[in-house]
Amino acid sequence: MGARRLGPVPRRRPMSAELADLAGRVVPVLAFLIAITVVAEIADAAGVFDVAAHWAARAGRQRVWVLWLLVVAIACVSTIVLSLDTTAVLLTPVAITVARQVGVATLPFAMTTLWLANTASLLLPVSNLTNLLALHRLGQLGVGQLGYLRLAWAPALAAIVATVLLLALRHRRALTGRYALESSPETHDRTLLVVASVCCIALGPAFVAGLTPWIPSAAAAAILVGTVLVRDRTLLRRVSVPWQMVIGVSVLFVVVDVAINHGLRELLTSLVGAGTGAGALLRVGGVGLLSANAVNNLPAYLALESVSSDAPVRLFALLIGVNVGPLITVWGSLATLLWRQRCRAAEVTVSTAYLAREGLVCAVVASAAALGALVLVR
Repeated sequence: MGARRLGPVPRRRPMSAELADLAGRVVPVLAFLIAITVVAEIADAAGVFDVAAHWAARAGRQRVWVLWLLVVAIACVSTIVLSLDTTAVLLTPVAITVARQVGVATLPFAMTTLWLANTASLLLPVSNLTNLLALHRLGQLGVGQLGYLRLAWAPALAAIVATVLLLALRHRRALTGRYALESSPETHDRTLLVVASVCCIALGPAFVAGLTPWIPSAAAAAILVGTVLVRDRTLLRRVSVPWQMVIGVSVLFVVVDVAINHGLRELLTSLVGAGTGAGALLRVGGVGLLSANAVNNLPAYLALESVSSDAPVRLFALLIGVNVGPLITVWGSLATLLWRQRCRAAEVTVSTAYLAREGLVCAVVASAAALGALVLVR
C-alpha cells in the first residue's frame, strides 16, 4: 500500500511582508499622533484651553456644580475631538488652576479630566489610538467610519453618562456651594487664538465626515505652524513633539506583532472565546479591561485584536475594555501616566491606592454600561 500523500504545508509569510503590512497600519496612526499633538500644543500656547476654562468659570454663575458640569463638557469635547492625551496633558492643569482660582476643591476636577480622558474616548476613531487601529481592521470587515459611528454612539454615550454620574456621586459634597468671581484670563494674541480655535472646532466635522484622520490633522497642524511663524515664532519652542512616544509605540507594535505570529495567538484565543452573544461580548470586554490594566491598553489591544475581530461587534467590545477600563493601574493607559505628571507639577497629590480603589469602581461601572449598550443596539 502506497504512502498517503499529504497536501502542501502552509508557508509562513516572510517577516518582511508582515512588517510591511504592520507599517501600512501604523504609519498613518503615528502621523495622526504627531499632527494632533502639534495642534493641541499650539492651541494651548494660543490660549484656547485657558479661555475655555475661564469661560466655564464665568458661565458657571458662581455655582460649583455648574462649573464642574462645564468642565465635564470641555473634557468630553477635548477627548472626543483631540484625543484622550490632549485632555490629560493640557486640560488637567487648566481645570486644577481654575478650581484654585475660584477657591473650590481640586480633586473632583482632576479626577474628572482623568476619568473622562479614558471613558469618553470611544466615539470617534481619533479619540484614541486604539480606535484608529480598530478602524483599519473594521475596514477589512467591511465597516467604514460611518459604520464605526453606528457601533460607537450608544456605548460611548453610556460610558460618559455612567462616569459623570459616578463622579457626581463620589464628590457630591465638594461640588455643592458657591464660589467667588474668577480672575480674567491671560492676554493672548487674538489672531492666533481665533485661528487655533477655528482649527480645533473644524476638526470635529472633518473626522465625522469620514476623512482619513491624519489628513485633516496634518492640515490643521500646518495652518497653525504657519500662523505661529507669522505671529510669534518663539511659541514653537513650547511645542513638544512626542518623538520618544512615537519610537516606543513603533517598537511596541513590532514586538506584539511578532509575538502574535509566533505562538501567542493560540493562548489568547482560549481566553476570549467565541460568539457574539451578550456573555461572549462581556467576556471579550472583560479580558480587554484586565489586560489593559496589566500591561497598558495599547499592547493589550494589539495582542487581542487578531483573536477578537471575527465580527465587528466583538472588536468593539474589545475597544470598550481597553479604552474605558484602564483606570485601575497608573500604567493602564499613557493618558493616566501623563495626567499624573501634570498633577504632580501642579502640586496635586493623588495616591496610587486611591486611584486604584476609585478607578476600579469607575472601570467596572462604565465598562458594564458601555457593553450593555453595545448588546442592546448592535
